[in-house]
Amino acid sequence: MHEAREQLAVAIGARVRRERTARNLTLDQLAAASGVSRRMLINVEQGGTNPSIGTLLRLSDALGVGLPALVEPPSPKPVQVTRSGGGAVLWTSEPGGRAVLVAGTEPPHVVELWDWTLAPGDRYASEAHAAGTRELLQVLQGAVVLEVAGQPVTLWIGDAVSFAGDVPHAYSDAEGGGARFSLAVFEPGVGGTSSARGATGA
Repeated sequence: MHEAREQLAVAIGARVRRERTARNLTLDQLAAASGVSRRMLINVEQGGTNPSIGTLLRLSDALGVGLPALVEPPSPKPVQVTRSGGGAVLWTSEPGGRAVLVAGTEPPHVVELWDWTLAPGDRYASEAHAAGTRELLQVLQGAVVLEVAGQPVTLWIGDAVSFAGDVPHAYSDAEGGGARFSLAVFEPGVGGTSSARGATGA
């Protein structure tokens, strides 16, 4: 797992650098546009760090490419398959939780499909995403407490919900036994001038 994370960090760094240079942006310009510090940006491009989901979202928005473009290899084929156990692991918790980006589309209207596992006691908090972002969540195992703009709702196996992703939100294990859910994120107009995210997100 550690080796896979290192390989992903190197691949992400190469893609960020490629997209930045393709747009003739300096490190300082991308840092200013994304809200990611120049030092962090250098670490990301060198593959020396596993950037948080929030950092990746800020960079993908600033570059106008969408998150999937930074973590998935380019595919000219009309069908791109992610086999079971594949996908980019972009968040992990010490107890064993993880968030895996398993599929995504290209700009301007980006859809991300995630496979989330919350270990017992896990909670993941996200600041607001870009304006107009919507999320769809369905619980596959256990129970999940979803908080949207401070309003909690408990979801059980098979329950599904649609909610605004452009306000602060969080997902947490509801019963202490862990949970798993599928999450789809729709972000319209990626690359537009109105794109802006919080410091963390999913």
